[in-house]
Amino acid sequence: MGYAQLVIGPAGSGKSTYCSSLSQHCETIGRSINIVNLDPAAENFDYPVAMDIRELISLEDVMEELGLGPNGGLIYCMDLNYLRHLEENLDEWLTEELDNYLDDDYLVFDCPGQIELFSHVPVLKNFVEHLKRKNFNVCVVYLLDSQFITDVTKFISGCMASLSAMVQLELPHVNILSKMDLVRNKRDIENYLNPEPQTLLAELNQRMAPQFGKLNKSLIELVDQYSMVSFFPLDLRKESSIQYILSQIDMSIQFGEDADVKVKDFDEEDDD
Repeated sequence: MGYAQLVIGPAGSGKSTYCSSLSQHCETIGRSINIVNLDPAAENFDYPVAMDIRELISLEDVMEELGLGPNGGLIYCMDLNYLRHLEENLDEWLTEELDNYLDDDYLVFDCPGQIELFSHVPVLKNFVEHLKRKNFNVCVVYLLDSQFITDVTKFISGCMASLSAMVQLELPHVNILSKMDLVRNKRDIENYLNPEPQTLLAELNQRMAPQFGKLNKSLIELVDQYSMVSFFPLDLRKESSIQYILSQIDMSIQFGEDADVKVKDFDEEDDD
């Protein structure tokens, strides 16, 4: 049995920073994880890269071969080559890479920020199915920039984007409000962690035109009554915050319930 996090979210939501902080945290507590890059446009990493999708395709190669700029090259990677290469070579590449890891290894996949990849394009869903066939328990870690949550309309928008990913990927979800260390007024954000439905509806109706009243009511009911979307705040300055998020993820994939936690052998490192 293997375990995996699929780290997704909009561009700039802090996915790579989260992966880096998680790697440092696990290094500190002596826990072994492996970070995998699934972004063909990635350049620099603040964490050790165990597997790298750029072995199949990279933005730099596309720009050089086709004479495109950064934006055009990235669009080409995501819309054409990236999707085709990942799907056509998925079995061969991923199987070969996964064979390098033990059954109880813990993988963290750092994904691109293009929302279509986890909202309606099937490439990540197919990727997840491959992991499941390899006997991996997988959890989606969806990051949303807490600085984005400035009013009720943006909160509902973030919830719907997360819900879209949940429906598409059909996996356990842990939703995170990232960059809490950059938020000046945390009280405003905390109001959205355990929101009062009637308060949300009143605020939404106040901001929207009257003809959206029924839609607003349905959206609030979806978020509240079905408890489908909730967020955990993440402050990367605090080890306790990182540990709490990690414990929630571990619980969702049943990590450690049927196997011992794998830790590094520090005595063996010292001998080296």
